[in-house]
Amino acid sequence: MLVIGIAGGTGSGKTTVVRKIIESLPAGEVVVLPQDSYYKDNRHIPLEERLKMNYDEPASIEWTLLTKQIEELKAGKEVEMPTYDFITCSRLKETVHVVPKDVIVVEGILVLTDPELRKMLDVKVFVDADADERLIRVIRRDCVERGRTPEMVIDRYEQTLKPMHELYIEPSKRYADLIVPQGGTNSVAIKLLTDYIRSLLPLSIR
Repeated sequence: MLVIGIAGGTGSGKTTVVRKIIESLPAGEVVVLPQDSYYKDNRHIPLEERLKMNYDEPASIEWTLLTKQIEELKAGKEVEMPTYDFITCSRLKETVHVVPKDVIVVEGILVLTDPELRKMLDVKVFVDADADERLIRVIRRDCVERGRTPEMVIDRYEQTLKPMHELYIEPSKRYADLIVPQGGTNSVAIKLLTDYIRSLLPLSIR
């Protein structure tokens, strides 16, 4: 089993890179564990306070649960992955049933910041993109998917996203084995990455 970590700033193109990895391998060989599914369960905190919390620092993630479930998958066990609602900023009661696959992709902005998780990653990737491009993607995504206004997104970017990116995410780039510049639009880098991943897998599933 191969465990791949895909990190990078918000809106850098991580989802595109993950999709390209999945498309490059035989159907059904990849399971994706989004870091966002492992935000700590804050349902006991009033919504008004939850909306003000910092979700872009390592302390917001339940790393112990994520690493435990990766260990269980590597041991051939099935797990119940948590789900998260970005509108209410809370963990949902529903879970996603995940079965072991030959490739596990762990994707999220903070994936390379946790030392224990890094030890479990066979390939560590950082998806890089210019700050203005990331901001544009975040505005589009949050307004459509998370019910926020452009003003809300820009305020959050200035108050939280940008400083947390500089403090935690950008420095984690040094742990990457591979860096994909220009985000998900860099077809050459993504092909090199997918070819490398395939080379690490048994011939029977390449």
